[in-house]
Amino acid sequence: MLIVGLVLAAAAAAFHVFIFALESLRWTEPETRKIFGVASEADAVTMKQLAFNQGFYNLFLALTTLLGIGLVIVGAATVGVTLVLAGTGMMLAAALVLVLSDRSKARAAAMQGTLPLLAVLATAVGLALG
Repeated sequence: MLIVGLVLAAAAAAFHVFIFALESLRWTEPETRKIFGVASEADAVTMKQLAFNQGFYNLFLALTTLLGIGLVIVGAATVGVTLVLAGTGMMLAAALVLVLSDRSKARAAAMQGTLPLLAVLATAVGLALG
């Protein structure tokens, strides 16, 4: 089950790298504005610095998770699993904050939080079954 948790964590990390690319590298592109519901290019330009910063938060969560997976693979299971749970747990917490702060963002929160939730659950079960 731990392997399932790590695969789900890797998928969650990949999704957060994708979000990083949208927020930090492609924020003013029409396709990205549509995804995030930003109507005009002028609004996107105004928000660009905030989105750039937010994208890096997503990247750092992904990197924490990926580092943890790598450490588990090379045999440093305790610290690796700790980083996996920290990274995916924070991804899940961010999704909860999103939906609790604005119920209209439930779809986005589900997209952001489902893989981390499944990764946390599978990893925890894997640890329990040890």
